[in-house]
Amino acid sequence: MNNIQISKNFKLKEFQCKDGSQLVKIDSELLHKLQKLRDSIGKPIIINSGYRTPEYNKKVGGAKNSHHMKGQAVDIRISGLKPEEIAKIAEKVGFTGIGIYRNFTHLDIRPVKTKWYG
Repeated sequence: MNNIQISKNFKLKEFQCKDGSQLVKIDSELLHKLQKLRDSIGKPIIINSGYRTPEYNKKVGGAKNSHHMKGQAVDIRISGLKPEEIAKIAEKVGFTGIGIYRNFTHLDIRPVKTKWYG
């Protein structure tokens, strides 16, 4: 299921909840910015976490009002790039929520620019 191409480089299944339910929600602005990021970098983007159901978000210790539950956030990694490097490019592309962690970068499209280190 969800094996549908939704942009040049992304399939819907990459964004589905990792709880096994195959439920998925994705904001078109998030997808547009991710594709723009992919085009600028020229390398595949691995989505560690996309949409999360409220139950799954709680199980993985996500923020109470996580943008993952709205289909407006992803946690990603890109081979050969450090999270800090990804964050710099993502900011230029227009992501407003950027979290820099040891092994991944959180990106979202919240209304107010916010940057943090996890």
